[in-house]
Amino acid sequence: MRLNHSAASPYVRKVMACAIARGIDGRLEKLTTNPHQSPPELLGVNPLSKVPALLLGDGTALYDSPVICEYLDGVGDAPPLFPAAGPARWKALRQQALGDGIMDASVPRRREMGFPPDEGRAAFIDRQRETVARVVDALEKEAGTFGELGTVGEIAVGCALGYLDFRFAAEPWRPGHDRLAAWYARVSELPPLARTVPVG
Repeated sequence: MRLNHSAASPYVRKVMACAIARGIDGRLEKLTTNPHQSPPELLGVNPLSKVPALLLGDGTALYDSPVICEYLDGVGDAPPLFPAAGPARWKALRQQALGDGIMDASVPRRREMGFPPDEGRAAFIDRQRETVARVVDALEKEAGTFGELGTVGEIAVGCALGYLDFRFAAEPWRPGHDRLAAWYARVSELPPLARTVPVG
């Protein structure tokens, strides 16, 4: 399996963290990719020109991170990160949506901050910042129920919080979120997060 990969992408980190959690990361061939340049080797796999994109041995292409993570959950024999149908599954998928939502708000916000300010851009940036603040508040309320990166939801949340540290360190999320901060400090030491710390 070949993974179009960027070490700075929180979505790629989520995929790699899931692979590590399942013990199959050695089966992924990582192809360093800059999606902003739309290289042909990425467009041939993903017409959206986004990473991660996974090319399977039979030529099937999979994207984006929720799809790839669910595919990887069927590879190997480790306990599933996607629980079976029922309340636990909906909890994991909802947590994945919250983690992905932080990423969805933060990645374009960082990009917009690199352009000259104007009223529309400032309003967009403020809206994304407020979205992240609401999600972190929501995660704090349930952080006491989080486990040790045993579901795709917990992995997504961990990767999202790591992205906030990576790109928005000047806006610390920990104050007022003691339970979430304690959980993140604990799971950051586990291989899925410890081995995927972003660079760049």
